[in-house]
Amino acid sequence: MTGLQIEGVAPGSIADEFELSPGDRLLAVNGQPLRDIIDYSYFTSCADELLLEIARSDGELWELELERQPTEPLGLTFASPVPARCSNNCIFCFVHQLPEGLRKPLYVKDEDYRLSFLNGNYVTLANLTTSERDRIIEQRLSPLYISVHTTNPVLREQMLGKQGIPPVMRQLRELASARITMHTQVVLCPGVNDGPELERTIADLAGLYPAVQSLAIVPLGLTRHRRKLPPLEPVDSVYARLCIKTLTPQMRRLRRTLGQRFLFLADEFYLKAGFPFPALREYGDLPQIENGVGMVPLFMRDAARTLRSARRTGNHRVTVVTGVSAFSFVAEFLAKLGEKTGLEIIPLAVENRLFGSSVTVSGLVVGGDIIAALKTREIGTALLLPDVMLKEGEGVFLDDLSVKELEKKLGCRVIPFDSTPQGLYRALKKLAAPV
Repeated sequence: MTGLQIEGVAPGSIADEFELSPGDRLLAVNGQPLRDIIDYSYFTSCADELLLEIARSDGELWELELERQPTEPLGLTFASPVPARCSNNCIFCFVHQLPEGLRKPLYVKDEDYRLSFLNGNYVTLANLTTSERDRIIEQRLSPLYISVHTTNPVLREQMLGKQGIPPVMRQLRELASARITMHTQVVLCPGVNDGPELERTIADLAGLYPAVQSLAIVPLGLTRHRRKLPPLEPVDSVYARLCIKTLTPQMRRLRRTLGQRFLFLADEFYLKAGFPFPALREYGDLPQIENGVGMVPLFMRDAARTLRSARRTGNHRVTVVTGVSAFSFVAEFLAKLGEKTGLEIIPLAVENRLFGSSVTVSGLVVGGDIIAALKTREIGTALLLPDVMLKEGEGVFLDDLSVKELEKKLGCRVIPFDSTPQGLYRALKKLAAPV
């Protein structure tokens, strides 16, 4: 059946007053069939008088006419679209480097312009159909997040592992002409799309400003499970230093030329190089924060604010786990937080044995590696871990180990916390509060 299955109805909402229920399906709005939640948002925003076609869960068909105040929500929630599959075969694809035994959804490659608009997922546009392009333009699905990697058409086909794809600059110009805002990224592969190729890509994308609002350069990720795949060189400390020294003048030049910060380097470059980060203001309004650009400077600012407000909460001992790359600045914050709170807070950098030691980010730490790292250590009252290590809403690591299972194996309390300085401080206060 077409339409959207209703997942939730807000109490007291218009939908609740009309006795709609989870399990019912919304088929059409003002005669327009619904393909997904984008259609729902688009067609319900176009008018305050709505005709809803409903298929009840018992099979009965309803037509509901309603009026509402401008911008008044109907109170319906729906599931996100099932992601369209990616048919690219990118030479640096992280999914191709995953070990066996992880959660099944992790092995699914998505390439869906709808999720780019809804969630900020990056797409290459290599699989975009004409009808999908027309829909983006008609419904003004903006901003979009585009994985460019290179604007050289021949090199791009090699990197995406797919022949006959549309030239990305032509696609970007079409979207720019339709006033679609875009944020772009380049996954940098040493010896492949760097050097003159990167200079060309940066110049091409900057030439589409202001439609293209930002460009992030992020390093490729290589795991120890990379077998029967094209050989690639990692981004090491020497290469990271060279990138920073080479691209920083260009970042400043583009800022002067465009009047806005446009080109950004992922935090991982500064961590690998051991170089100080730019000031947080150099990241503008953090347009690439979800892409790992500006997270560390933001953390350090929030850490300073948290320390100013922190108060004594107890005298017990806890352990806080983190990824290897975050350890230095997290450990410094925890030492100062311990002084303010009276707690003994032990930071622990967890080496990534599952993916390999070159994978150092906290979000890819798995339960099994935490267990291995704590074998000979005294944990204390509780183990605290940033929730970025877990699947949202499910409390499960990438290796399918749950928080409850981790507690059983370690024999201690495990507390996930919001992955911010304030989130950790709140968790510590809650831990110290009497039950």
